[in-house]
Amino acid sequence: MDERVLTERLITYDTSNAEGLRACAGFIKGWLEARDIAVEDHQYGDLFALTAEVGPKSGPTLVFHGHYDVVPARPEQFTPRIQGDRLEGRGSYDMKGGLAAMMCAMHDLRDQQDVRIRFVAVPDEESEEIDQRTSDLLVKAGYVGDFAITGEPTNLHVGVQAKGVLALRIMVFGTSAHGSTPWLGDNAVLKAIDVFRRIESMPFTLESSELFDRPSVNLGRIVGGDAPNKVPEECAMDVDIRYLPEQDPGELLAQIRALPDVHVARSFIWPPARVSPRNPYVVALCQAASRLTDGESMSVGRDGASDAVAFQKAGVPAVEFGPTGSGHHGPDEWVSIDSLARYRRALVDFARDVPVRFPVDSDGDGLRAVEGGLA
Repeated sequence: MDERVLTERLITYDTSNAEGLRACAGFIKGWLEARDIAVEDHQYGDLFALTAEVGPKSGPTLVFHGHYDVVPARPEQFTPRIQGDRLEGRGSYDMKGGLAAMMCAMHDLRDQQDVRIRFVAVPDEESEEIDQRTSDLLVKAGYVGDFAITGEPTNLHVGVQAKGVLALRIMVFGTSAHGSTPWLGDNAVLKAIDVFRRIESMPFTLESSELFDRPSVNLGRIVGGDAPNKVPEECAMDVDIRYLPEQDPGELLAQIRALPDVHVARSFIWPPARVSPRNPYVVALCQAASRLTDGESMSVGRDGASDAVAFQKAGVPAVEFGPTGSGHHGPDEWVSIDSLARYRRALVDFARDVPVRFPVDSDGDGLRAVEGGLA
């Protein structure tokens, strides 16, 4: 069961669209079922989330969670390429490489009877549909455990924090005029750019925390004007703010609303992810990973938002942990082939270690930590 070959196959599916997502879901389901792992599919609109389980029906339960959708890319990026230790292609790092290793780890753990592993694969982590996520729906449906690992790329470090998201649709209005006399109008596009510059220079953007140097503010999309010979009277822009765990998104939103010329038409807040680096599961995962790396697999903060929040909101400690690489969402995305094997091994070692560290109480009602207690 070669995680590299499996990653290559997953890359070939253009999962930035519904057709590719359905085809990829069918492949994932078929691959697991061919290895005697039963899969349940969950349809949400035109898309499918997948869940599977191995191990006993009771006892300690771990969740291996990931997504198989990707952001759009050029057609050639869906043809995997190998350059030395690099496996290149859209999704190789974010996160089809991690997903492939999780699938292989499920097979490695299929026949053991000490820990239950739940595999959860979702189709909409990268989606613009921000009001409803399948990760949240599956968690609400009971697909949880004692600890969850979201396989986002972390370079084999354990992500114990992730920034929150404040996504804004901002409307800016001006006055139309003929394109030959722009001084008679008030250009909404130019005003919108000024608004963005004011947002990215607000005081909150200079703050830092223990694990993060700064928040981020990105102008993801700007649309304005309906004719080239007309001064645009309206402009819409989508601003993506990744705020620090210690910052209050409501306060940030209030500050932005107070700026001149700002009309917030829509806002969405996704909370930050936080779990204690001293949580015994986190410690055990770090130790399992560090045995397979040159240095300590330390706890880190992740600049991107995390679907681990879906589990944390349900009271399940969850982290991000994935392979090594670079360039996600960019033209040169790649994952380390060697790290895929080490990642798979770390997942298996961690899972096999959990029943030893956290045996079920004699009455079967819960887990107790051998070393230090649960936190």
